[in-house]
Amino acid sequence: MTEQQFFEDMKAALGELMPEAEISYKAKLAFRINELKKERNAVILGHNYMEPALYYSIPDFKGDSLELARKAAETDQDIIVFCGVEFMAETAKILNPEKTVLIPAQKAGCSLAESITAEDVRELKRRFPGVPVVTYVNTYADVKAESDICCTSGNAAAVVESLKTETVIFLPDEYLARNVARETGRHIIFPADFHKLEKDNLLDYQMIGWKGRCEVHEKFTVQDIENVRKQFPDVLILAHPECSPQVTAASDFSGSTSAMIQYVQQSDARRYLLLTECAMGDNIAAANPDKEMLRLCSVRCPYMNMITLEDTLSALQKNQYVVHVAEDIRLRALQAVNRMLQIG
Repeated sequence: MTEQQFFEDMKAALGELMPEAEISYKAKLAFRINELKKERNAVILGHNYMEPALYYSIPDFKGDSLELARKAAETDQDIIVFCGVEFMAETAKILNPEKTVLIPAQKAGCSLAESITAEDVRELKRRFPGVPVVTYVNTYADVKAESDICCTSGNAAAVVESLKTETVIFLPDEYLARNVARETGRHIIFPADFHKLEKDNLLDYQMIGWKGRCEVHEKFTVQDIENVRKQFPDVLILAHPECSPQVTAASDFSGSTSAMIQYVQQSDARRYLLLTECAMGDNIAAANPDKEMLRLCSVRCPYMNMITLEDTLSALQKNQYVVHVAEDIRLRALQAVNRMLQIG
Protein backbone atom coordinates (compact mmCIF):
# COMPACT_ATOMS: atom_id res chain seq x y z
CA MET A 1 0.00 0.00 0.00
CA THR A 2 1.33 3.42 -0.91
CA GLU A 3 1.34 6.38 1.47
CA GLN A 4 -1.42 8.01 -0.58
CA GLN A 5 -3.59 4.90 -0.37
CA PHE A 6 -2.98 4.80 3.35
CA PHE A 7 -4.14 8.42 3.64
CA GLU A 8 -7.28 7.68 1.62
CA ASP A 9 -8.15 4.77 3.92
CA MET A 10 -7.73 6.94 7.02
CA LYS A 11 -9.80 9.68 5.43
CA ALA A 12 -12.59 7.23 4.66
CA ALA A 13 -12.62 6.05 8.29
CA LEU A 14 -12.15 9.37 10.05
CA GLY A 15 -13.27 12.05 7.62
CA GLU A 16 -16.35 12.83 9.70
CA LEU A 17 -14.30 13.26 12.87
CA MET A 18 -11.14 15.09 11.83
CA PRO A 19 -10.09 17.81 9.36
CA GLU A 20 -8.33 16.53 6.25
CA ALA A 21 -5.14 18.42 7.11
CA GLU A 22 -4.86 16.60 10.44
CA ILE A 23 -5.57 13.25 8.79
CA SER A 24 -2.84 13.94 6.24
CA TYR A 25 -0.29 14.75 8.94
CA LYS A 26 -1.14 11.72 11.07
CA ALA A 27 -1.33 9.39 8.08
CA LYS A 28 2.33 10.15 7.31
CA LEU A 29 3.31 9.24 10.85
CA ALA A 30 1.20 6.08 10.84
CA PHE A 31 2.56 4.98 7.47
CA ARG A 32 6.13 5.26 8.76
CA ILE A 33 5.24 3.40 11.98
CA ASN A 34 3.75 0.53 9.98
CA GLU A 35 6.88 0.31 7.85
CA LEU A 36 9.13 0.36 10.88
CA LYS A 37 7.22 -2.29 12.83
CA LYS A 38 7.72 -4.69 9.91
CA GLU A 39 11.44 -3.87 9.78
CA ARG A 40 11.80 -4.48 13.50
CA ASN A 41 9.48 -7.51 13.72
CA ALA A 42 7.20 -5.68 16.14
CA VAL A 43 3.54 -6.04 17.00
CA ILE A 44 1.45 -3.07 18.14
CA LEU A 45 -1.35 -3.53 20.65
CA GLY A 46 -3.88 -0.70 20.92
CA HIS A 47 -6.34 -0.23 23.75
CA ASN A 48 -9.89 0.88 22.98
CA TYR A 49 -9.13 4.25 24.62
CA MET A 50 -6.58 5.31 22.02
CA GLU A 51 -7.44 8.42 20.03
CA PRO A 52 -9.01 7.65 16.62
CA ALA A 53 -6.06 8.53 14.37
CA LEU A 54 -3.89 6.01 16.23
CA TYR A 55 -6.64 3.46 16.85
CA TYR A 56 -7.55 3.16 13.16
CA SER A 57 -4.05 3.18 11.72
CA ILE A 58 -1.32 1.24 13.51
CA PRO A 59 -2.50 -1.47 15.96
CA ASP A 60 -2.27 -5.07 14.82
CA PHE A 61 -4.73 -5.90 17.59
CA LYS A 62 -7.24 -3.69 19.38
CA GLY A 63 -9.35 -4.43 22.42
CA ASP A 64 -9.81 -4.20 26.16
CA SER A 65 -7.33 -5.32 28.81
CA LEU A 66 -8.32 -8.98 28.64
CA GLU A 67 -8.22 -9.22 24.84
CA LEU A 68 -4.86 -7.50 24.65
CA ALA A 69 -3.44 -9.67 27.43
CA ARG A 70 -4.42 -12.71 25.37
CA LYS A 71 -2.81 -11.28 22.25
CA ALA A 72 0.34 -10.45 24.19
CA ALA A 73 0.51 -14.07 25.38
CA GLU A 74 0.16 -15.38 21.82
CA THR A 75 2.50 -13.10 19.88
CA ASP A 76 5.68 -14.41 18.27
CA GLN A 77 7.17 -11.02 17.32
CA ASP A 78 10.39 -9.85 18.94
CA ILE A 79 9.00 -6.49 20.09
CA ILE A 80 5.65 -5.59 21.62
CA VAL A 81 4.66 -1.92 21.46
CA PHE A 82 1.80 -1.36 23.87
CA CYS A 83 -0.35 1.66 23.08
CA GLY A 84 -1.97 1.82 26.48
CA VAL A 85 -0.92 2.69 30.00
CA GLU A 86 1.91 1.33 32.11
CA PHE A 87 0.12 -1.49 33.94
CA MET A 88 -1.02 -2.89 30.57
CA ALA A 89 2.52 -2.89 29.22
CA GLU A 90 3.68 -4.56 32.44
CA THR A 91 1.12 -7.32 31.92
CA ALA A 92 2.51 -7.89 28.42
CA LYS A 93 6.00 -8.19 29.93
CA ILE A 94 4.76 -10.56 32.63
CA LEU A 95 3.50 -12.85 29.86
CA ASN A 96 6.53 -12.36 27.57
CA PRO A 97 9.72 -12.11 29.66
CA GLU A 98 11.96 -12.86 26.69
CA LYS A 99 10.51 -10.14 24.47
CA THR A 100 11.17 -6.40 24.42
CA VAL A 101 8.07 -4.52 25.52
CA LEU A 102 7.90 -0.81 24.73
CA ILE A 103 5.45 1.84 25.91
CA PRO A 104 5.44 5.10 23.91
CA ALA A 105 5.15 7.41 26.94
CA GLN A 106 7.46 7.23 29.93
CA LYS A 107 4.89 8.11 32.60
CA ALA A 108 1.55 6.82 31.30
CA GLY A 109 0.29 5.92 34.75
CA CYS A 110 -3.20 5.33 36.13
CA SER A 111 -4.96 6.94 39.09
CA LEU A 112 -6.58 3.60 39.95
CA ALA A 113 -3.35 1.58 39.80
CA GLU A 114 -1.66 4.17 41.99
CA SER A 115 -4.37 3.92 44.66
CA ILE A 116 -2.91 0.73 46.16
CA THR A 117 0.51 -0.71 46.94
CA ALA A 118 1.86 -4.20 47.45
CA GLU A 119 2.21 -3.44 51.16
CA ASP A 120 -1.48 -2.51 51.30
CA VAL A 121 -2.32 -5.96 49.93
CA ARG A 122 0.01 -7.67 52.39
CA GLU A 123 -1.66 -5.83 55.27
CA LEU A 124 -5.11 -6.95 54.10
CA LYS A 125 -3.86 -10.53 53.89
CA ARG A 126 -2.56 -10.29 57.44
CA ARG A 127 -5.89 -8.89 58.58
CA PHE A 128 -7.90 -11.55 56.75
CA PRO A 129 -5.69 -14.66 56.62
CA GLY A 130 -6.71 -17.28 54.10
CA VAL A 131 -9.12 -15.03 52.21
CA PRO A 132 -8.30 -15.13 48.46
CA VAL A 133 -7.31 -11.87 46.79
CA VAL A 134 -8.86 -10.86 43.47
CA THR A 135 -7.01 -7.97 41.88
CA TYR A 136 -8.27 -5.91 38.99
CA VAL A 137 -5.84 -6.01 36.10
CA ASN A 138 -5.61 -2.19 36.39
CA THR A 139 -2.81 -2.55 38.95
CA TYR A 140 0.96 -2.66 38.88
CA ALA A 141 2.95 -5.88 38.78
CA ASP A 142 3.97 -5.89 42.44
CA VAL A 143 0.30 -5.72 43.48
CA LYS A 144 -0.58 -8.55 41.08
CA ALA A 145 2.25 -10.56 42.65
CA GLU A 146 0.50 -10.40 46.04
CA SER A 147 -2.78 -11.65 44.53
CA ASP A 148 -4.34 -15.04 43.95
CA ILE A 149 -6.02 -14.13 40.66
CA CYS A 150 -6.53 -11.10 38.45
CA CYS A 151 -9.70 -10.02 36.69
CA THR A 152 -10.91 -7.48 34.16
CA SER A 153 -14.12 -5.47 34.18
CA GLY A 154 -15.53 -8.01 31.74
CA ASN A 155 -14.90 -11.15 33.79
CA ALA A 156 -14.79 -9.82 37.37
CA ALA A 157 -18.00 -11.50 38.52
CA ALA A 158 -17.01 -14.80 36.90
CA VAL A 159 -13.60 -14.66 38.61
CA VAL A 160 -15.15 -14.02 42.02
CA GLU A 161 -17.63 -16.86 41.61
CA SER A 162 -14.93 -19.23 40.31
CA LEU A 163 -13.20 -19.14 43.70
CA LYS A 164 -16.20 -20.80 45.38
CA THR A 165 -15.42 -19.18 48.71
CA GLU A 166 -17.68 -17.33 51.11
CA THR A 167 -15.39 -14.29 51.30
CA VAL A 168 -13.01 -12.60 48.86
CA ILE A 169 -10.79 -9.53 48.92
CA PHE A 170 -11.47 -7.50 45.77
CA LEU A 171 -9.02 -4.72 44.84
CA PRO A 172 -8.64 -1.83 44.20
CA ASP A 173 -11.61 -0.22 42.36
CA GLU A 174 -14.38 0.73 44.79
CA TYR A 175 -17.11 1.07 42.17
CA LEU A 176 -16.24 -2.09 40.26
CA ALA A 177 -16.22 -3.94 43.59
CA ARG A 178 -19.63 -2.55 44.51
CA ASN A 179 -21.02 -3.48 41.09
CA VAL A 180 -19.61 -7.01 41.34
CA ALA A 181 -20.92 -7.37 44.90
CA ARG A 182 -24.39 -6.43 43.69
CA GLU A 183 -24.16 -8.83 40.74
CA THR A 184 -22.99 -11.74 42.89
CA GLY A 185 -25.24 -10.99 45.87
CA ARG A 186 -22.45 -10.22 48.34
CA HIS A 187 -22.24 -7.75 51.19
CA ILE A 188 -19.11 -5.63 50.85
CA ILE A 189 -17.07 -3.73 53.44
CA PHE A 190 -14.17 -1.30 53.04
CA PRO A 191 -11.14 -0.44 55.21
CA ALA A 192 -13.04 2.48 56.80
CA ASP A 193 -15.53 -0.10 58.13
CA PHE A 194 -12.96 -2.42 59.70
CA HIS A 195 -13.45 -1.04 63.21
CA LYS A 196 -16.96 -2.49 63.13
CA LEU A 197 -15.50 -5.98 62.91
CA GLU A 198 -13.74 -5.50 66.23
CA LYS A 199 -17.01 -4.46 67.88
CA ASP A 200 -19.18 -7.08 66.26
CA ASN A 201 -17.56 -10.29 65.16
CA LEU A 202 -20.90 -11.46 63.77
CA LEU A 203 -20.98 -8.76 61.07
CA ASP A 204 -21.97 -10.44 57.81
CA TYR A 205 -19.66 -9.67 54.92
CA GLN A 206 -18.57 -11.61 51.86
CA MET A 207 -16.35 -9.10 50.06
CA ILE A 208 -13.60 -6.80 51.30
CA GLY A 209 -12.97 -3.85 48.98
CA TRP A 210 -10.61 -0.93 48.61
CA LYS A 211 -11.52 2.69 47.91
CA GLY A 212 -9.57 3.28 44.72
CA ARG A 213 -11.28 5.00 41.80
CA CYS A 214 -10.73 5.82 38.15
CA GLU A 215 -10.51 9.58 37.83
CA VAL A 216 -12.50 9.45 34.58
CA HIS A 217 -15.36 7.14 35.48
CA GLU A 218 -16.00 8.56 38.94
CA LYS A 219 -17.02 11.87 37.35
CA PHE A 220 -20.18 10.53 35.68
CA THR A 221 -23.35 11.06 37.71
CA VAL A 222 -27.01 10.04 37.70
CA GLN A 223 -27.81 13.70 37.12
CA ASP A 224 -25.85 13.51 33.86
CA ILE A 225 -28.02 10.60 32.77
CA GLU A 226 -31.26 12.32 33.74
CA ASN A 227 -30.28 15.49 31.88
CA VAL A 228 -29.44 13.57 28.72
CA ARG A 229 -32.66 11.54 28.82
CA LYS A 230 -34.73 14.74 29.11
CA GLN A 231 -33.20 16.04 25.90
CA PHE A 232 -32.96 12.70 24.08
CA PRO A 233 -35.65 10.33 25.45
CA ASP A 234 -34.73 7.58 23.00
CA VAL A 235 -31.03 7.46 23.89
CA LEU A 236 -29.48 4.14 24.92
CA ILE A 237 -26.91 4.69 27.66
CA LEU A 238 -23.95 2.38 28.23
CA ALA A 239 -21.76 2.69 31.35
CA HIS A 240 -18.42 1.16 32.24
CA PRO A 241 -18.41 -0.91 35.48
CA GLU A 242 -15.88 1.55 36.94
CA CYS A 243 -18.77 4.02 37.18
CA SER A 244 -20.69 4.15 40.44
CA PRO A 245 -23.41 1.55 41.09
CA GLN A 246 -25.97 4.34 40.93
CA VAL A 247 -24.78 5.27 37.45
CA THR A 248 -24.65 1.69 36.16
CA ALA A 249 -28.14 1.04 37.58
CA ALA A 250 -29.51 4.12 35.84
CA SER A 251 -27.95 3.09 32.51
CA ASP A 252 -29.35 0.64 29.97
CA PHE A 253 -26.22 -1.51 29.84
CA SER A 254 -22.98 -1.85 31.78
CA GLY A 255 -19.97 -3.72 30.49
CA SER A 256 -16.32 -3.66 29.53
CA THR A 257 -15.13 -1.54 26.64
CA SER A 258 -15.30 -4.53 24.28
CA ALA A 259 -18.77 -5.43 25.54
CA MET A 260 -19.94 -1.88 24.86
CA ILE A 261 -18.52 -1.98 21.33
CA GLN A 262 -20.34 -5.25 20.64
CA TYR A 263 -23.55 -3.93 22.16
CA VAL A 264 -23.61 -0.92 19.84
CA GLN A 265 -22.82 -3.08 16.83
CA GLN A 266 -25.62 -5.53 17.58
CA SER A 267 -28.29 -3.14 18.83
CA ASP A 268 -30.96 -1.55 16.63
CA ALA A 269 -31.14 1.63 18.70
CA ARG A 270 -30.48 4.82 16.77
CA ARG A 271 -28.84 6.97 19.41
CA TYR A 272 -26.18 6.10 22.02
CA LEU A 273 -24.28 7.65 24.87
CA LEU A 274 -21.17 6.04 26.36
CA LEU A 275 -20.15 6.79 29.93
CA THR A 276 -16.48 6.01 29.61
CA GLU A 277 -13.28 7.51 28.24
CA CYS A 278 -14.03 10.01 25.48
CA ALA A 279 -11.85 8.65 22.71
CA MET A 280 -13.73 5.37 22.64
CA GLY A 281 -16.95 7.18 21.75
CA ASP A 282 -15.19 8.63 18.72
CA ASN A 283 -13.82 5.21 17.77
CA ILE A 284 -17.27 3.61 17.95
CA ALA A 285 -18.82 6.51 16.04
CA ALA A 286 -16.31 6.03 13.23
CA ALA A 287 -17.11 2.31 13.06
CA ASN A 288 -20.89 2.89 13.10
CA PRO A 289 -21.58 5.92 10.88
CA ASP A 290 -25.27 4.99 10.60
CA LYS A 291 -25.76 5.40 14.36
CA GLU A 292 -25.71 8.64 16.33
CA MET A 293 -23.19 8.84 19.17
CA LEU A 294 -23.98 11.60 21.66
CA ARG A 295 -21.16 13.39 23.43
CA LEU A 296 -20.86 13.74 27.19
CA CYS A 297 -17.14 14.18 27.08
CA SER A 298 -15.84 16.43 29.80
CA VAL A 299 -12.94 14.11 30.62
CA ARG A 300 -10.22 12.43 28.57
CA CYS A 301 -7.95 10.08 30.46
CA PRO A 302 -4.75 12.14 30.85
CA TYR A 303 -2.64 8.99 30.83
CA MET A 304 -4.14 7.39 27.72
CA ASN A 305 -3.83 10.79 26.07
CA MET A 306 -0.05 10.61 26.52
CA ILE A 307 0.15 7.83 23.92
CA THR A 308 0.56 9.55 20.55
CA LEU A 309 1.58 8.60 17.03
CA GLU A 310 4.67 10.79 17.38
CA ASP A 311 5.83 9.00 20.52
CA THR A 312 4.97 5.57 19.10
CA LEU A 313 7.24 6.32 16.15
CA SER A 314 10.00 7.44 18.56
CA ALA A 315 9.55 4.27 20.60
CA LEU A 316 10.29 2.13 17.55
CA GLN A 317 13.10 4.36 16.29
CA LYS A 318 14.88 4.65 19.65
CA ASN A 319 13.77 1.47 21.37
CA GLN A 320 12.13 3.50 24.16
CA TYR A 321 10.64 3.19 26.77
CA VAL A 322 11.52 -0.40 27.70
CA VAL A 323 9.27 -2.03 30.30
CA HIS A 324 11.00 -3.99 33.07
CA VAL A 325 9.50 -6.28 35.72
CA ALA A 326 11.73 -7.90 38.33
CA GLU A 327 11.78 -11.65 37.81
CA ASP A 328 10.63 -12.62 41.30
CA ILE A 329 7.65 -10.26 41.00
CA ARG A 330 6.96 -11.38 37.43
CA LEU A 331 6.77 -15.06 38.35
CA ARG A 332 4.29 -14.47 41.17
CA ALA A 333 2.22 -12.03 39.10
CA LEU A 334 2.22 -14.51 36.21
CA GLN A 335 0.27 -17.03 38.28
CA ALA A 336 -2.49 -14.50 38.97
CA VAL A 337 -2.64 -13.36 35.34
CA ASN A 338 -2.68 -16.91 33.95
CA ARG A 339 -5.54 -17.85 36.24
CA MET A 340 -7.49 -14.90 34.87
CA LEU A 341 -6.78 -15.93 31.28
CA GLN A 342 -7.97 -19.46 31.96
CA ILE A 343 -11.36 -18.14 33.06
CA GLY A 344 -11.73 -15.74 30.13
